[in-house]
Amino acid sequence: MGIVNTQIKQKTIKEEISLKGVGLHTGKDVTLTFKPSTANSGFAFKRVDLEGEPLIEADANYVTNTQRGTCLEKNGVVIQTSEHVLAALVGLDVDNVIIELNASEPPIMDGSSKFFVEAIEKAGVVELDVYREEFVITDIVSYTDEESGSEILVMPSKEYQITTMVDFGTKVLGTQNATLNHVSDFKKDIADSRTFSFLHEIEMLLEHGLIKGGDLNNAIVYVDKALSPETMEKLRVAFNKDSIAVKPNGILDNLTLHHPNEAARHKLLDVLGDLALIRTRIRGKVIANKPGHFVNTQFAKKLSKIIKNARRNHVPSINLNEAPLMDVNQIMAMLPHRQPFLLIDKVFELSENHVIATKNVTMNEEFFKGHFPGAPVMPGVLIVEAMAQTGGILVLNTVPDPENYLTFFMKMDNVKFKQKVVPGDTLIFKCSLITPIRRGICHMQGYAYANGKLCAEAELMAQISKVK
Repeated sequence: MGIVNTQIKQKTIKEEISLKGVGLHTGKDVTLTFKPSTANSGFAFKRVDLEGEPLIEADANYVTNTQRGTCLEKNGVVIQTSEHVLAALVGLDVDNVIIELNASEPPIMDGSSKFFVEAIEKAGVVELDVYREEFVITDIVSYTDEESGSEILVMPSKEYQITTMVDFGTKVLGTQNATLNHVSDFKKDIADSRTFSFLHEIEMLLEHGLIKGGDLNNAIVYVDKALSPETMEKLRVAFNKDSIAVKPNGILDNLTLHHPNEAARHKLLDVLGDLALIRTRIRGKVIANKPGHFVNTQFAKKLSKIIKNARRNHVPSINLNEAPLMDVNQIMAMLPHRQPFLLIDKVFELSENHVIATKNVTMNEEFFKGHFPGAPVMPGVLIVEAMAQTGGILVLNTVPDPENYLTFFMKMDNVKFKQKVVPGDTLIFKCSLITPIRRGICHMQGYAYANGKLCAEAELMAQISKVK
């Protein structure tokens, strides 16, 4: 299993577009606005109703609650029921979008992804100048929830596919299956499949005030118990209807199923949206037996951890014998560092979001005189400094006159040293943006490799400042 660079360019939307509706659980009016975003930024929610307009990345590590939808929380800021919006974005093959909200929950619309799909198509989709990465599945990865018996796994496949199997053990809704063999079929086969509940769940939710925005137009209600006149009246009032009745197929009236297996298709929609939280495209077939938001997101966390480890150990493929993009003289024209503190020799790749540089470590380095005379080892802090200089190339490339700027460290997090670096080694550094560069601040993930192995990693933040 490993990360591969595809020949498919990343995508975002052409222009911003908004939808209005109510949140299913909050009952609050909400406006959602899709906005274009930069390459490698992924999907992120922005709460424009809060001070500072905080950003919450669509990341499995921010999942805090899966009781009635997938909820994300970062620094106390919450996004509820994220899955239908994310499914629409993945289903239309989009990679990077900012989702602005003026409340904690996207509008429920009709309980499916249909209206989000229509909005994204209306906004248009455009390619970016950065290629998409995929994580190729070569071994089965699975997660089982012992309590519910739910299981989800991914196995090797030529493309991203999903199959869901549901069995609620009731007469009104028995065993159903749904399959998405090609993501391009999402709009046609899956997007209009609406969320559903059983009557006993609806009664409980109503008693606890948890579906204030719900009505019979945005959720299929399967009647799995006898309806008393009192319950009928309670539902009529709650849903603001003149009358309530049960159809012969066992669902409350005012809705017609879009598909005989709409429940299984909606569960597939949920799986697609929840697995968007992995933040990396998958090349493999997902099989989900009795899926739910808890098992989906636990699986997403497990897979994202596997991908993170694979990414750390993925040595950039560069030809050291080819002419570099920048030699040492070009580097010195951009960076203020000089010998003995210039710690990178060549730059091989440079884009808006990443940079790859190298350093040949020789016995002539000044630091080997004292570290250590009998057993020379490159100091770890200098490896991190070399990463920062590599990142300096990335941020200084955004200004027209880099020679007039200095780069300063602001923060280092999660610094780890894995292998020692000795004379004769060639270090390869890769720095990738974690967030877009703003106001000259560069927040990046740095890796250093030697002899085909990861030898150091760090999360770095640096800022460029104009020379006075």
